[in-house]
Amino acid sequence: MDRSPLYLAAVASSAVPGLDPVTVEALPSLPYDRFDVAFVRDTEHRRWVVRAPRTATAGAELESAIAITALLARRVGFSVPGPKGFFDLGDSGRASVYPFLPGDPIDLGEVPDRRGLAGDIGRVMATVHNLDVALADEAGLPSYDADACRTRRLADLDRAATTGRVPTSLLTRWEQALEDVTLWRFAPALVHGALSGDALLVTFDDDDAASGRVRGVVGWEHAQVSDPAEDFAAVVDQASPEVVDRIMEAYAHARLERPDPHLLVRARLLSELDLLHQLMEALARGDDAAVEGLSARLRRLDEVVHALEESSDDYQRLSLTPRSVRSRPAPPPAVDEDEDDDELPGITAPGHLGVEADGPMAAGSDGETVALDEVADDGDANREDEVDDVGGDPRSEATDDATPAHRVGARAETVEIRLDPQH
Repeated sequence: MDRSPLYLAAVASSAVPGLDPVTVEALPSLPYDRFDVAFVRDTEHRRWVVRAPRTATAGAELESAIAITALLARRVGFSVPGPKGFFDLGDSGRASVYPFLPGDPIDLGEVPDRRGLAGDIGRVMATVHNLDVALADEAGLPSYDADACRTRRLADLDRAATTGRVPTSLLTRWEQALEDVTLWRFAPALVHGALSGDALLVTFDDDDAASGRVRGVVGWEHAQVSDPAEDFAAVVDQASPEVVDRIMEAYAHARLERPDPHLLVRARLLSELDLLHQLMEALARGDDAAVEGLSARLRRLDEVVHALEESSDDYQRLSLTPRSVRSRPAPPPAVDEDEDDDELPGITAPGHLGVEADGPMAAGSDGETVALDEVADDGDANREDEVDDVGGDPRSEATDDATPAHRVGARAETVEIRLDPQH
């Protein structure tokens, strides 16, 4: 069902008392989009967002988002959609109308490697993951422990294998990662579930991209208690390695609990498995063009992985191998300065060993567990952009619903229709 802008403006007027539309802009839509979205300006110069689900499943997702954002609004330091009215659409559920939120979606690949926006993204993610998971129960959201997250992905992999459209080497690669239980030891958290640049609403103080601040987060239809790595999947797939490090550093410092050392490895895995999800959805709706496009992207991903296996450094970008915590060198034995050196023939000062000292030998080198930002760096610090030399990252080509969840982005074309406020 493709609803017209005029219809969505009428929905807004019916849902919110006193809302008299003057103009309406509708997001362009595709046949398999789950929502119709429009932006309405009323006679009082207020701006509104209309989200109308197209199916009963989308309607249920919207109800889940409404439930959790109502609880988040007073617990987080950024804006979330707060509906002011609803309109009954029949079998597909209710349309939601909420005030327009400030900010614009961003391209994670364009986030600069500087202090500012990258750190703010990490802190926003930590804010969500620090929330009490009991909020999910109150909102009626699903909850999965670490083993359930792993087994659900294995089941998805088994179903995808039956299609015959996934390269065997990729199936093996993913199966090995999913069966390695050391990767799947983490504390579940409340997650956004579909966090991408389109879900982050950012404002800028000036023309400097680093000045951006996250003002709002939208698109909460897939919120649940699950693997924190789910919210990093788009980050590791689209952002530069240096920006990933900055985001992870800010995230780790803001978390109430120490993140597990394999978070970024699982995020890489989940970003690749998203191709499977898209493929299965395209097969289910009978979209032959999308199926062929996604099959081609899977073949290209297989080629990229094989190409990078030839370089141990470059392969770190796509490696799904668990990262072990790097140990620091043990300090030299303490020497009592009051004793005669002749009585300690086995102790030699580091400066007289005949070689230069390697690694930290002072504070911080006492064998303690390595700092989290160092663990995080282990997973992605050596990633490079050589993937472009073998055809680019196949997951970066959007073939599925890439429409921003909240507003018109730079890539979206809009239809503007002026309405007579007297009618």
